[in-house]
Order: sequence, then C-alpha cells, then structure tokens
Amino acid sequence: MLDIKFVRTNPDAVKENIKKKFQDEKIPMVDEVIEFDAKYRAAKTRCDELRAQRNKKSKEIGGLMAKGQKEEAEKIKAEVKAMADEMTKLEEDEKTFAEEVKNRMMVIPNIIDPSVPIGKDDSENVEIEKFGDPVVPDFEVPYHVDIMESFDGIDLDAARRTSGNGFYYLKGDIARLHSSILSYARDFMIDRGFTYYIPPFMIHGDVVKGVMSFKEMENMMYKIEGEDLYLIGTSEHSMIGKFIDTINDEETLPQTLTSYSPCFRKEVGAHGIEEMVVVCKPEESKMWYDKLWQNTVDFFRSMDIPVRTLECCSGDLADLKVKSCDVEAWSPRQKKYFEVGSCSNLGDAQARRLGIRVRGKENPKELYFAHTLNNTVVAPPRMLIAFLENNLREDGSVAIPKPLQPYMGGMTEIRRK
Repeated sequence: MLDIKFVRTNPDAVKENIKKKFQDEKIPMVDEVIEFDAKYRAAKTRCDELRAQRNKKSKEIGGLMAKGQKEEAEKIKAEVKAMADEMTKLEEDEKTFAEEVKNRMMVIPNIIDPSVPIGKDDSENVEIEKFGDPVVPDFEVPYHVDIMESFDGIDLDAARRTSGNGFYYLKGDIARLHSSILSYARDFMIDRGFTYYIPPFMIHGDVVKGVMSFKEMENMMYKIEGEDLYLIGTSEHSMIGKFIDTINDEETLPQTLTSYSPCFRKEVGAHGIEEMVVVCKPEESKMWYDKLWQNTVDFFRSMDIPVRTLECCSGDLADLKVKSCDVEAWSPRQKKYFEVGSCSNLGDAQARRLGIRVRGKENPKELYFAHTLNNTVVAPPRMLIAFLENNLREDGSVAIPKPLQPYMGGMTEIRRK
C-alpha cells in the first residue's frame, strides 16, 4: 500500500505506474482516492474545530450558571448540543471517507523499481544470467513420475482415492530424498546466518490482507469455515505476519528468517515450501534482494542443477511487489528451463499494511516503515523434478551429490528396485 501523501502529491506518477502494469481500469481510483482523502481531511478539521469550540463553550456554561444567568446558559447549551450533533455526523463521514480511501489504496499497485522491464505478462520476462551448463544426455530422460515409479517411490492411485487429482504419496528412497533435500535446504540457510522457524499454519484475516493483494488472496488461500482463520499458502505469510503491529529497534535489523511449511494453496501440485524472509532497513533492501536470489542459485548449483535467473516484467509483478525475479532450473527431458523459485522485494508495502515500524537509533522518536523481502529456497515437487532429471544416469540410477549424502545415510546413489 502506498503512502497517501505520495499519492496526493504525485498522482501522475501513480497513474503512470498503473499504466506500466497494464491495469488501466485502476487509473480512475487515483483521483477518487484524492477526492475522498480531501473530504476526510475536511471533515476531520471541521470536527476538531467544533470540539475545541464545544469545550470552550462548555466551560462558559458553568460560569454563567454560577452567576445566575440561566437564560444565557441555556442558549449556549443549545449551541453545544448543535455542535455535538454536527460532530456525530462528521465522525461518521470521517469513517466513511477513510474506508473509501483504504479500499482503493489496497488495490492500487506499489511503485515498481525503475529497473523493472515493461511487459504485459510472464512471456516478456527477461533472462539475466545462466549458472552451470545445461546438458541433454545421450539417453532418453523419462517423465519424472516414471522415474519415481521405477524406484517404487510414488503412489498416485491411492492419492486419487483419498484426495483427488494432483496429489501423491511419496515412499521409500524417493520420500527420503524429498525429506533430505528439505533438511539440507534448512541447514544451508542456517549456515548463511538465517534463523530457522516452524511457523503457525493458520493466520487471521488481517494478516492475510497485509501480506498479499486481494487477487492473490482469492486465487490462493483456503479459509476455515466459520472462523477468522486461513491456511497459509507459504510460510512467508505467517513469518512476515509475525511482525504485525510491532516497533523494532533499528539495531535489531535485519531480521533474517528461514522456515518450512506445508503449502495449503489452491494451485495444483504445490505442497510445501522452504522459504527465506528478511525484514530490513529501506536502504538495505536492494542488497538483500540480490543476496536472496543468489542463495537459491547457490543451493541448486550445489546439487549439480543448472539454473538461470529471469527478471519479472511489470505485468508479471503482483501489486505489492517492487521488483521480482524467478530462478528456473534446467529440465533435460523438456530441453528448457522451468521455474523453481521466486525472489521478491516488496518495499514497505507489507509493512504499511501490517504496521511493521522501525525506531531510529540516532533519533528514538523517529519511526519509519521497514522493507520486507521473501524468496523460495526449494518448493516441492518442482525441486524434486529438477533433481531427478539432472542427476539421472543412463542405467536408471540417480546420483546423490556430495552435500546431500549425509542426509541420505551416506548413500551415493539410489537404484531401481
């Protein structure tokens, strides 16, 4: 959510930003926000004036009554009542106008970084850099489900009976491999200075509205019937929500967190994510953005998986994001890259919605909004697909890279049953 002062003084910049995101239907909201904000401030100013006058005249009433000037006192009482009635109406107007402003501000997109390429959708994202050499082996790489079935490591039929299409049971070496990669990801991030968390898997509605746009909320989240609780779509939701309505001393920043959670989202095939979250000072968010996506690149490269980074264009950015990039892994079977992670800088958008403020070190009276960032370490099942395809051998066995071997009980490979 933008600063209302910024919208008020820079309406053309806000409108231009909306155009860059190809959301022209939202342009009229800028003028509407400014109009309702003016009405809100006028109502508040008038209400404050009346309150001061009422308090002054209320004191006069006591003095007049003490002097026996009852008739004059009654006239002033009538004036005070009229003021109170007008104030009641103005206070209702304040609430109405403030709500109108908020409703529009919640859907006006954040100002994107100047470096973001302009484009309508993900087809216009821009490749930044490749890491590792993509290889297409001489032998045919089977579909990832077929690879898992060759190890007796997946049961789709049972999952269809219990849960429907898009779900699966993992078992045996494949299930162990899945858990090992997640454990390795946890320790990988801890070694890089992040604090590991196991977060709540449900959050209140005010947290949901604080961490994502309405469109994302409708497309992703599951609500608990009859309660103000939502299942988290990623641990980012509860990890950023952890800081709701807090004032954080500047010297305690940055807060660098990593966590794993089941991924309760409507997107088919998304069942869990190991996530990084950073809460930092505004001037440090660009540096942390580069560190976060590099962590994902380094993690996948440590498992011999070639990756590349893509800069997300303006039309592919969710409304709260300032800048974002995707990390894509190489698929030898498809002979192309596919997304395995996403890194985002949200500026102070989430902090404004959630009330995450920072107290300045040199000036303790100075409060400002923090910047928040998030990034995917690994997201099943995509990370498992990338691992199996890139470490598959011609005889059907799968090599276990050295960093992962301790988590697999020292195994250097898994072989077909």
